[in-house]
Amino acid sequence: MTVLTYTYECRVDEKGRVLVPGGLKKELAEVLHEGFVIKRSIFRECLELYPLREWEKEVSVVNRLNRFVRKNVEFIRKFMAGVKPLELDGSGRILIPRDLMAFAGIERDIVLTSQINKIEIWNKEKYESVVGDKEVDFAALAEDVMGGINSGDE
Repeated sequence: MTVLTYTYECRVDEKGRVLVPGGLKKELAEVLHEGFVIKRSIFRECLELYPLREWEKEVSVVNRLNRFVRKNVEFIRKFMAGVKPLELDGSGRILIPRDLMAFAGIERDIVLTSQINKIEIWNKEKYESVVGDKEVDFAALAEDVMGGINSGDE
């Protein structure tokens, strides 16, 4: 499993290209040559960048859904909307497709942030707004989500 841990601030050029930071390239060294898949996020107006191996795992789960159940077909259609393959170019950049930039409101300043096995790509202002949201009690959320997990549990 690919494990990513950091957050980077970057800029998108006028063509939609982003220079992948050196630290992120180091984290992705093992899978960099395989390429990536980029898609819309389900829960927020940001993008998700999957190393190809991680994307294949994600799709294998979705592929188990029964296609004779209408809501499954609707989910798959929405989940796969705008999905595109990406590779680093010779200068170490990725090209974010225009339709996905529009979806996420990406213009110039962005944040690349870890979601453990994938990277979220955010408009910087939107990211700061979500992370700094005072309405969300992070301590209570942490307790609710992680409070039942004990050290040593496998």
